[in-house]
Amino acid sequence: MKKGIVCNDIFKSYGDLPVLKGIDLEIESGEIVAIVGPSGAGKTTLLQILGTLDNADANEKTNIEIEGVKLQKMKPARMAAFRNEHLGFIFQFHELLPEFTALENVCMPGWIANNNTQTLKEKAAGLLSQMGLSDRIHHKPQELSGGEQQRVAVARALINDPKIIFADEPSGNLDSQNATSLHEVFFKLRDQTGCTFVIVTHNDTLAEMADRKILLKDGKIIS
Repeated sequence: MKKGIVCNDIFKSYGDLPVLKGIDLEIESGEIVAIVGPSGAGKTTLLQILGTLDNADANEKTNIEIEGVKLQKMKPARMAAFRNEHLGFIFQFHELLPEFTALENVCMPGWIANNNTQTLKEKAAGLLSQMGLSDRIHHKPQELSGGEQQRVAVARALINDPKIIFADEPSGNLDSQNATSLHEVFFKLRDQTGCTFVIVTHNDTLAEMADRKILLKDGKIIS
């Protein structure tokens, strides 16, 4: 199978505090991987580095490849464009912009990429309908439930047809019913699109559903 992510020798320290202590990892395209471990293990830091939101410590052996593209020597502007075009993000707190409707929030990454507005709105409406939100597209975040807000965030992550979606505790702020519903959406989307999911989670049910569970402890992959 094609590799979605390959990384070697990832180290990360904040000041004198080492957080990641040499991470080697391969994730297949189309795989759903759960990264688990105790608080402070470095899970979110690893996710942010893989998602190009943060940089690993300078180390000539460090290598990060996404869909065959080497990221280490990519200039910041090119990196931002690559991130917008190929990667999607879902956070524990949906990070929707309160002054915009659900439809407009979903369109935002497409607008950043200078895509056609009318085409974007049609695509965003289709994604929201797929999420069961066809009657909520003109509502602002504060008019939506927590589960609805997170589904808008999922639609936003999908608008540019990303190859990989990084999710950081995506159901951590939801009740069990909404969490289960969201988890089912991930697997349905993977089957429909072939998208790779890398999910940091403390939710045991989601971790067990994943194709593979990666245990991180004290900055190292244990299993």
